[in-house]
Amino acid sequence: MSVQKVITYNPVNLAGERLDSTCELKIKVLENSGNYLIHKDILRHHISTKQGTSSTKTRSEVRGGGRKPWKQKGTGRARAGSNRSPLWKGGGVIFGPKPKTIEYKLNKKERRLALQTLLYNKKDNVLLVENLENSLDIPKTANFIKICDKCGINLNQKTLLIVSVKTESLKLSVQNIKNLELICASQLNTLSLIKAKQIILTPLALNDIKETFCE
Repeated sequence: MSVQKVITYNPVNLAGERLDSTCELKIKVLENSGNYLIHKDILRHHISTKQGTSSTKTRSEVRGGGRKPWKQKGTGRARAGSNRSPLWKGGGVIFGPKPKTIEYKLNKKERRLALQTLLYNKKDNVLLVENLENSLDIPKTANFIKICDKCGINLNQKTLLIVSVKTESLKLSVQNIKNLELICASQLNTLSLIKAKQIILTPLALNDIKETFCE
């Protein structure tokens, strides 16, 4: 059974100063542990990345093997009908892999509940930064690092930056930062959330999360 929880965020400006306003996020989480749902969603994500293109040839697909290697009787050897038998070197493969579509179904409500549960579990690691999408007029990594230093963000840890829109300047500014992942709020997923030690969020992205996953 799910229950409603409210997470309150105190946003900071680009100088790292706390603002008087607050932002709220109303989410639903399971009354008991929802970790099994998070596990199922991450499993679904990993399975969906598999190509399923591995393939081996059966004895009917291997080239050659048309002539009987030796006569059936009188040689003292075991009878053989083809040199492309699975028992022979260079022969076909028994029960080998074939191309297939791999799917792991998870209901939309379950996926949303898993994401909201993970957001609630990570609530203490979230920092809400005002107007971060439009803060960089020119693409420069040093300017973004200065903002992170002022806001107390440690870029030596795995960091997830969630924005409403990926501006060109922001993408170019963060692409060389090793431990930072930039993602749009509409594409938020449990795998990115669970890997992150700290999460940077913007008010616009918070609104997108409300509209996409919480309503």
